[in-house]
Amino acid sequence: MPVRLKYSSLTVTKQKEDEKSITNNQRAARTRRQRGYQWEDTIVKRFNGANNWKAFRLGSPSIALPDVLAVNNDNSTIFTIEAKSGTSTSLPVPADQIERCLSWIKTFDIYKKKNVLLAFKFLSKKRLGIGIYESRELREYFKIWDESLEITDCVCTYEGKFFAKVDGSRKEIFLKECKMPFKTKQRTSA
Repeated sequence: MPVRLKYSSLTVTKQKEDEKSITNNQRAARTRRQRGYQWEDTIVKRFNGANNWKAFRLGSPSIALPDVLAVNNDNSTIFTIEAKSGTSTSLPVPADQIERCLSWIKTFDIYKKKNVLLAFKFLSKKRLGIGIYESRELREYFKIWDESLEITDCVCTYEGKFFAKVDGSRKEIFLKECKMPFKTKQRTSA
């Protein structure tokens, strides 16, 4: 409950510290969102720094938009990009996010080359436990979604392998690496 303090004609309201404290889960969720935003922002800046490319961050996931839209009108190319970033050994992509990227890409008939890209950034620290990390190499992967595949929940590993989640088990699928028009920490998966 707020405590009211009276100073002559000014009333100041202070909250007690325990009411204001943030739980570890809330702090972790905020950190994940910040990492995601920073990765999306990095992708946009890289595209905008490349010749003839324009990219835009489209907004929050709650409004059914891809994370990033990148276009090159000179080459008649458009990408919708779903970006994932984290400290774990695998990064998941829900099926609905792939589906919304595909539905967006299909609306742009004027472009000859249209792809859904899945952009993964594995940070240079690996989470071992709550607040415990170990150093590792930063890795980035830019995978082109194969439209002939059935849309399902997927996961990319730190090694760059890509798996579909089918009936509770992982099935490896092979997606092409996209050669980006800018400098990356991209690794080719083995």
